Amino acid sequence: MPRLRLRHVLRGALAALVPFALLGASGGPAHAEWPGAAPVVSRVETTDPVVFITIDDGWFHDPAAARLLLDRRVPASLFLLPGAYSYDSGYFHRLLDHGRVRIENHTVGHPDLTTLDAAGQRAEVCGARDAHLAEFGDGPRLLRPPYGVYDATTRTTARACGAKAVVTWTYDLTTWGQWTPPTPELKAGDIILLHFNETLEQDLERALALADAAGLTPAPLREYVPE
Repeated sequence: MPRLRLRHVLRGALAALVPFALLGASGGPAHAEWPGAAPVVSRVETTDPVVFITIDDGWFHDPAAARLLLDRRVPASLFLLPGAYSYDSGYFHRLLDHGRVRIENHTVGHPDLTTLDAAGQRAEVCGARDAHLAEFGDGPRLLRPPYGVYDATTRTTARACGAKAVVTWTYDLTTWGQWTPPTPELKAGDIILLHFNETLEQDLERALALADAAGLTPAPLREYVPE
């Protein structure tokens, strides 16, 4: 093949490849970007004199704890499992309708998310989001991974499933059996973890007393976590 013709053939071949190279570099339709990682929040950086009450799981529906939340108008983030309200959703509807609580994401089945692949994590997190939205009409914006355990996949999955942050905690003030939690000196921005168990009323009373002693007021966590 004459040299001039060969040069034209090569130039044409390269020109044909350029659009495909640019498409890949620009993240075109064939390479849709995965959402960025959600931040991890164990306490909120704030100068406001506030503390955050969070309550996990939802299995034990204590009327006394509900009355305390309602009577004291406590803003609380409820990280619920769908199964925990499947047999008595009215308990949580009353808290939503008459109190200052928000329903947040705690997965479907409470697994250690780090033992699951990306598809498994997405099924757990997005599945809980869909269940909460269907039941309460409000999608969760915060994810608490079970046991406070997460990895890089959890953070990207959280964002993909609508959560703006992965939330752990500063202090766990849950009473478990004979074990009594410590009595910390709370500071502004601390996140308190409680659970819907048999001791929730007394645990909540203790948490509120500790906050009051520190000059802190419970505040809605979702409003303090930026988009």
